[in-house]
Amino acid sequence: MNHKYKNISDFIRYQAKKRPDKTSIQQAKKNIFGVYKYPAYTFTQFNAKVNQFCHQFISFGIKPGDRVLMFLKPDLDFSIITFALFRMGAVAIFIDPGMKRDYLFKCIQEVKPTALFGIPKIHLIRHFYPKVFKGIKLFVSTGKMPGFFCKSIYWGLKKHSEHFDSFIPQNEELAAILYTSGGTGAPKGVEYTHDIFINQTKMLKQEFSLTSEEIDIPGFPLFSFFTLAMGMTSCIPDINFAKPAECSAQVLYDNIKNSQATFLVGSPAIWDKLVDHCLQNNLKLNNVKYVVMFGAPINIKLHQKFSKVLTQGSTFTPYGATECLPVSNISGKTILSNFQQEFLSGQGVCVGKPLQGVKVKIIQMDNAIIPDLSKTVEVRDNSIGEIIVQSPNVTQKYFGDQGATDLAKTYEGKKVWHRMGDVGYFDENKNLWFCGRKKHVVIARDKLYYPLQVEPIFNKHPKIKRTALIKDDKNDVPHILIERVDGTLELDSMFIMDLKNLSKTHDKANEINSFSVVAKFPVDTRHNIKIDRTLLEQQYNGV
Repeated sequence: MNHKYKNISDFIRYQAKKRPDKTSIQQAKKNIFGVYKYPAYTFTQFNAKVNQFCHQFISFGIKPGDRVLMFLKPDLDFSIITFALFRMGAVAIFIDPGMKRDYLFKCIQEVKPTALFGIPKIHLIRHFYPKVFKGIKLFVSTGKMPGFFCKSIYWGLKKHSEHFDSFIPQNEELAAILYTSGGTGAPKGVEYTHDIFINQTKMLKQEFSLTSEEIDIPGFPLFSFFTLAMGMTSCIPDINFAKPAECSAQVLYDNIKNSQATFLVGSPAIWDKLVDHCLQNNLKLNNVKYVVMFGAPINIKLHQKFSKVLTQGSTFTPYGATECLPVSNISGKTILSNFQQEFLSGQGVCVGKPLQGVKVKIIQMDNAIIPDLSKTVEVRDNSIGEIIVQSPNVTQKYFGDQGATDLAKTYEGKKVWHRMGDVGYFDENKNLWFCGRKKHVVIARDKLYYPLQVEPIFNKHPKIKRTALIKDDKNDVPHILIERVDGTLELDSMFIMDLKNLSKTHDKANEINSFSVVAKFPVDTRHNIKIDRTLLEQQYNGV
């Protein structure tokens, strides 16, 4: 792969020249007879359509630097439209449509888009909230025909040239604004330059030794931008990306088998359903080499289950955030072989060693602004502190939010360090261990309790699906909320005794003896897996 390009879309042009007839993207679609077909584009077709869309958008009046709000369904043209915006120098804006309505509207008003590209349903909804969308000058629908005050993205598309010269961005010019999910606080618009995308693509390719022969199933649609840039074939599965935890495991298995996918990536909520289905039906994932899971800490049970169905691959859990991805990476095989006992005994979650070119420091926890790295104090190995990161893939700031930028960044000369908002430590072998979000650390009776050191101790119980560590404000003690496997609210005396016995056998939890059961934990909208501990704590304490 040639890395001299300045525009991320030029990797598509490169792939079209190098492997013109190779399938770039395909989509699992069920026909009227219930049989899956896989319509597709070659890289030549993909690149040509990118160019046609560039001309189409210019004819609409879109210029380099214009911000385009994207509410599109992941289909064959989703990546093509996005790469077209990159190629012509516009800025693609991605906001989770499933986030809380107040957050969603605030994000739209904050980012002040020039144009809105969306499915017809979005254009119907926007008429009911004119104040939210009032600053937008251009409305474009994915419908085949123009609508009321709305252009069609396809109307007249085929008349445009299949050639277009890429916009050459300067260092600070944006390619995209990606809003965080709001799963751990108010969503923020993370500014992505072309260089950030290019650096991430290079790092992911190197870390997983990926070649153009791989076929991926993107359980998280935006990840296909990276695999397409690498020359891989991307197969869009038949799932509702707005609600990944509700996917059909059988459909997903069929899509993987039919496409001969080797690289699966997305939320653990998707792959947990898939692996349970495989185990229940004695199915194997014979072609899969990589199951890459991110969005929340992974329960060791998931690694154990996949070890039984992957015949030539492993699970992988890269650590990072929207503001900095990837930071480190570790395989399930390594966890099960080397760190299983530590995980179960409350040492935290090992997330591997930092990737090449990534610098990680553990500093004393601080909730205040740290304007300069020299003002920080590094902690010694095996001591828990705040995780900060500096690398070529660290984003520089949040769009229109200097306050959030000041809190999340610290500086070493011109180098930007991102404060991950997480706590963890380095062990004596320089493996990075994750212990939870800084805001979720429970301080009770002058003692600190870390979620990812405490919760795995109780998650071992066969009746428990997952737990959440919170603080009981009234009694100033740590409290464990439980979501049971069977979904009931039962908490009998024998169950409590089991939990207290688990607590007493581990020094990280030996003072915890307060428990309750909740029917279902609230989770983030993007990955359907990140527990909203703040909301749970507020509900428990009656706030």
